[in-house]
Amino acid sequence: MNTKIISTVLLLFISLFGFSQKTAIDEIKTANGILKIQPITHGSLVLTYNNKTIYVDPYGGFNAYKNLKSPDIVLITDIHGDHLDEKTLDSINTSKAIFIAPKAVANQISAKYKSNITVLENEQGVHRLDFFIKALPMYNLPENPPSKKHPKGRGNGYVLTIDNLQIYISGDTEDIPEMRNLQNIDVAFVCMNLPYTMTIEQAASAVLEFQPKIVYPYHYRGTEGLSDVEAFKDLVNAKNKTIDVRLKNWYPKN
Repeated sequence: MNTKIISTVLLLFISLFGFSQKTAIDEIKTANGILKIQPITHGSLVLTYNNKTIYVDPYGGFNAYKNLKSPDIVLITDIHGDHLDEKTLDSINTSKAIFIAPKAVANQISAKYKSNITVLENEQGVHRLDFFIKALPMYNLPENPPSKKHPKGRGNGYVLTIDNLQIYISGDTEDIPEMRNLQNIDVAFVCMNLPYTMTIEQAASAVLEFQPKIVYPYHYRGTEGLSDVEAFKDLVNAKNKTIDVRLKNWYPKN
């Protein structure tokens, strides 16, 4: 086989591998079915269970969602453009979607979406479809004086109860007491980017305290590039090998 053919085959393999990373779906068994987890980009993901689809912070444009089922629920954590991205919302079919968001998002979002929003303040919860969704605080430390980036009470993290599983979505936060005090979390999505949220050391310390069964580092692009999620995994597993740290391609180039 000549060099040109070998190079072509290698490039094809690399492109296919990159595509598989971009579209890889994790499946987690519940008591009565399978939860599917689709990383999208940055702080955005899609959860599917029992033919119901939840979009979290839809962001990244139409192409990121073009082959996915339209959402039944849209969760939005905060007002920043990588969480409340109306350009992406406008590009996907949200006509049947229930929006759940904090008041700050409801106040800022375009009128065409307002009638579909259920507002949750921190610590409030609601049943929608077959899920229970509870809003948690997400904020930068110290709590007082309030951070200009993410003051307490403006945004929501979420804990979703899906069948017998509890899924924690951190939103933009530091290693706050409300995170550290979580219990019985099966799957956690934990942010780690500077200067907006927290260091990998803060994130690892919090994860070691609340001990989710599975943790996905996500939302890890900051002003200095991508956080070292491999080092985060090492920090966690050096002290607790039972926590399944799953590293995914949240920043696909394709």
